[in-house]
Amino acid sequence: MAGRVVAIRGPVIEVAFPEGELPPVNEALAVHAPTGNLIAEVQSHEDAHTVRAVALQATHGLARGVKVDATGAPVSVPVGDAVLGRLLTPTGHVGDGGAALPDAVPLRPIHRPPPPLEAQNAATQIFETGLKVIDLLAPLARGGKAAMFGGAGVGKTVLVMELINAMVAQYEGVSVFAGIGERSREGHELLTDMRGSGVIDKTVLVFGQMNEPPGARWRVGLTALTIAEYFRDEQKKNVLLLMDNVFRFVQAGSEVSGLLGRLPSRVGYQPTLASEVAALQERIASVEGASVTAIEAVYVPADDFTDPAVTAISDHLDSTVVLSRAMAAEGMYPAVDPLGSSSILLDPLVVGEEHYVLAQRVRETIAHYRELQDIISLLGMEELGREDRLAVTRARRLQRFLTQPFMVTQSFTGKEGRSVPLARTLTGVRAILDGETDDWPESALYMVGDLDEARAKAGASK
Repeated sequence: MAGRVVAIRGPVIEVAFPEGELPPVNEALAVHAPTGNLIAEVQSHEDAHTVRAVALQATHGLARGVKVDATGAPVSVPVGDAVLGRLLTPTGHVGDGGAALPDAVPLRPIHRPPPPLEAQNAATQIFETGLKVIDLLAPLARGGKAAMFGGAGVGKTVLVMELINAMVAQYEGVSVFAGIGERSREGHELLTDMRGSGVIDKTVLVFGQMNEPPGARWRVGLTALTIAEYFRDEQKKNVLLLMDNVFRFVQAGSEVSGLLGRLPSRVGYQPTLASEVAALQERIASVEGASVTAIEAVYVPADDFTDPAVTAISDHLDSTVVLSRAMAAEGMYPAVDPLGSSSILLDPLVVGEEHYVLAQRVRETIAHYRELQDIISLLGMEELGREDRLAVTRARRLQRFLTQPFMVTQSFTGKEGRSVPLARTLTGVRAILDGETDDWPESALYMVGDLDEARAKAGASK
């Protein structure tokens, strides 16, 4: 079925087809532009002859009257072993400047239903990251969904990069990274780092950068998810899906919604916000024999955690890691808020009684310290009772012990990165709560790995 472009409004184009059936919503259209073919996706039917579509590539040079072919299927992208080690665009084209993909590479549509509920497995196995604060207070689930929430400049991308560094190298499976609306520099750095660390051979990178049209940024997550689903369903491999930044997916959907002329909903977001987020998140699931584990970064606009986009995303998660601007200002990196972060796995039946009790004691101690902070700032520590002073002493040491140097920041800070097994984290936390470190200087516990390193530092400072 062939039609003609009748109107162009930036990335939105209107296409008129002759009498007969119109292509359905989400079908791909091949637009024969003078600068080369571009892909568009049908979003609405305007009347009996006209569809409105969103271009997934730039529409520069496109004119009315250009021929458009309906492909009869959704946008399809290459999947399988051929895409390992490659960087792709949201439409499945090679974006790393390397050789073209082989002709026989399998293709899969980016729009697919999630696995049926009866086929899904519950996520109950912990995915150790080597990051003390996350493993202790917000353990990640193998086959679950976890997200890092934070405003601008509190360390979301650095934390996700550290998780990539910590998990991809030891991961028995395939990793798929979706760069949604991120900077070109970050994509280039990630590609270079992965090539240098030797993990690129079992990783696929999919990028829709912030300088690309909203349609590309809107669909990059679905492209990455389609590749991940192929490895899970066809090859029965475990997949680590990393997405940075899911808020840009919502933002791109909001731009597309405005360009299509839909009335905005709460706080100016698209009326289809909840269903768009669900269409992405519900496909991230574990099935018999293989899992997709998702780690996502989510920008929080103006540090407002009640923002509709943030609440829509958080409804789908197993683990929530909240990054605090106040902690970042104090130099507590990773700036994870121990009271705001949570995980469904933090249950004595999953992590064990000891881990659960220690995590609760850490939260209670830090919560008590925060309650006393106003009194301390007005009257000083001297006005506190003995028990309160002890709680403050231990809370401050806990906060410092839960920091650690990152592998990915080694070249900037000069400090070698640390990865700490969960058992060593629990040992260190128990020692602090039991008063073993009360006479150590606080600085001995700051930016160290396990308690042995802190003990050596404390001994050296005496």
